Amino acid sequence: MYFIDTHAHLFLEEFDTDRKDVIERSIHQGIKKMILPNVDYKTLNPMLDTVDINQDALFPAIGVHPCSIKEGYKEELKLIKEALNKRKYKAIGEIGLDLYWDKTFYTQQIEALEEQINWAIDLNLPVILHCRETLDQTIKLVQKYKNLKGVFHAFTGNENQAKQIVDMGFYIGIGGVVTFKNSGLDKVAPFIPLQNVILETDSPYLTPTPFRGKRNEPIYLKLVAEKLATLHNVHIEEVTTITSKNAEKLFDI
Repeated sequence: MYFIDTHAHLFLEEFDTDRKDVIERSIHQGIKKMILPNVDYKTLNPMLDTVDINQDALFPAIGVHPCSIKEGYKEELKLIKEALNKRKYKAIGEIGLDLYWDKTFYTQQIEALEEQINWAIDLNLPVILHCRETLDQTIKLVQKYKNLKGVFHAFTGNENQAKQIVDMGFYIGIGGVVTFKNSGLDKVAPFIPLQNVILETDSPYLTPTPFRGKRNEPIYLKLVAEKLATLHNVHIEEVTTITSKNAEKLFDI
């Protein structure tokens, strides 16, 4: 039994004091592979340096997070596009829409998302979609595209939204939120087929219960798998086997 963390920001400053230890501890605890989605151009080199610590276990994704779409975003996209042509990546991400923090550049977020989706289609890469407070809008936008694949990261939606995502052939990223007492995701998760689920931590964020408030790490992915196993009334090995195969297929790892 092994796990794949499909969303971990191990390159961020929260891991500056013990990054290698976190990676080694994760691998030792059965987290066989980890996808590291980029945030913006500033984090690109730290992300790649982190991947280079162990290229058998760590895999890079590249993109511009919607919260980094501000004035000068076109130059940001240009720099990321240039970097995309210099190395192989497993996905375009983390990209998407976000109305939680700031609505100022929402139109520009849409433009940036559409441009990056076109990169993914051209390169036959999956997208890692951030959709905080914008799940319906993101679903509607993605439905316009053919030959697009990917994952709706950090899913917190309802059963109908989950069905729309599954019907598009996308995966749903389930993380620590499913363990939160009042998130409501525990009511929706049983209706999401495991064949459409991949596991994630979003480290260092969204730490599962009972460790909320502490830094999240890939080792806590087991808590997510255990919760899903309970909700689907199956053994944890079934959850890990199916979701790991899903991740390997989506990201070609």
